[in-house]
Amino acid sequence: MSTQEQAPKTADAAATAAPSTDGTPVQKAVIDPATGQTIAWVDELGAEAAAVAAARGRAVQPAWEALGFEGRARVMRRAQKWVTDHADELIATIVSETGKAWEDAQAAEVMYAAAAFGHWADHAADLLADERIKVSSPLLKGKKVLTRHAPLGLVGVIAPWNYPFTNGFGDCIPALMAGNSVLLKPAEKTPLTSLLMARVLKECGLPDGVMQVLTGRGSVLGEAIVDVVDMIMFTGSTPVGRRIGARAGERLIPCSLELGGKDPFIVCADADLERAANHALYYSMFNTGQTCISVERVYVEAPAYDEFVAKVAKKAAKLRNDRPTGPGTTEVGALTIESQVATVTEHVDDAVAKGATIVAGGHPDPDRAGWWYPPTVLTNVDHTMECMTEETFGPTLPIMKVADVEEAIRLANDSPYGLMASVFTRDMEKGEQIARRIQAGSVHVNDALIGYTALEAPMGGWKDSGLGARHGAPGIRKYTNSQTLILSKYHLKREPQVYPYTGRGYKLLGRITRLFYGRGARD
Repeated sequence: MSTQEQAPKTADAAATAAPSTDGTPVQKAVIDPATGQTIAWVDELGAEAAAVAAARGRAVQPAWEALGFEGRARVMRRAQKWVTDHADELIATIVSETGKAWEDAQAAEVMYAAAAFGHWADHAADLLADERIKVSSPLLKGKKVLTRHAPLGLVGVIAPWNYPFTNGFGDCIPALMAGNSVLLKPAEKTPLTSLLMARVLKECGLPDGVMQVLTGRGSVLGEAIVDVVDMIMFTGSTPVGRRIGARAGERLIPCSLELGGKDPFIVCADADLERAANHALYYSMFNTGQTCISVERVYVEAPAYDEFVAKVAKKAAKLRNDRPTGPGTTEVGALTIESQVATVTEHVDDAVAKGATIVAGGHPDPDRAGWWYPPTVLTNVDHTMECMTEETFGPTLPIMKVADVEEAIRLANDSPYGLMASVFTRDMEKGEQIARRIQAGSVHVNDALIGYTALEAPMGGWKDSGLGARHGAPGIRKYTNSQTLILSKYHLKREPQVYPYTGRGYKLLGRITRLFYGRGARD
């Protein structure tokens, strides 16, 4: 059987051929990270394909916008039904190209997909509805002031490889519901989920050209997409995000960037240590640690440190690190891309060389097929080590002892990143106060990462973790232009501020100014 025949039936790997210099199609292999084997081939498109797709997307966008919110919502609700009816098919596709556990794909991608299609179908109209503005200026009395949200036109989405639906295709849903056409470039390592979902949306009634998936390299196709769209949504590394933001700035188009994270997890001495240990381990190893909002570093107050470490080490030793062949076959799957093996190895080796102790994992099998690193717990760590200061994006959990909460807060904020954080304590008032002092876009008290599922609440980063937000009102309004309308039906025959200037008008405006702004006590 050829590698093409081995491709998952759920993955529509055929795309418009991209001719090479000799006229033959250029294709790129898609690899199963758990085995290192080729499972499909997809076309590697370039700048010319982006320009053609952009023209097509712009041509069909007005008709898509004209369908209105309810017309667009019907397509999304059909897609929601497809996801719930074909969950295993979608999961199998995701697992095949990412190497993650089936349960990880179910919880973080399929459940998100089902929720997102319904959420934006139900709420887009309200979030983007015209809003009557109450104004205070005396010059606007008797006039009607409205704000409205108009689609930008053509939105580009550049997706990461760790969550091919949630952090890729998921960003297309609000953009589509806002009335835009979309060009989606999935990560070159994980294009199959996006190709599948594009096919599904077409089957659910999405007009041709409104949603186009373009496969290819970020350095070629990604840059070309930035140059042809009206707005760019990017999820990925901070260095690449800086380049995309700079190019968007040159073109004066809006961009939304969800970038790196080094998320801290603070354990107070009075915490429920069993819950804290469970959450620290689960949310550091979930998706093999390849999550921008993973638990990447833990700070534990000294009185609770030994007990917490013992609980985590015991739990970590029981984790299975195997090929995901179905539900219940593993907890921690493969790393999705080969370069992450080197990054994780470097961070662990650097920590050990500087005095850290491995209490679980840490010894990968060099002869194992695929891209693997065992779930690893490190102690005796500090901020001289890469594992505590640089984004690892792998199955590691470094745990540091701190003297008190103040030291934990200082170290938690000692990072260029500020995406998500967690605080564990039985004292909820104290937990909230600590959370308010953490420099991050989202902070949990007695939880971690799960806040991402709150589609009603904005989720974005501080500092080098990005610009803008997904979810909530900002998560769809960013795909629109705001327009203010001033409607003058009732007005004076001649207003005092217009030509010709007269002493009478000057005096009248002075009295109006004093009447509206000159009263009231002053300190």
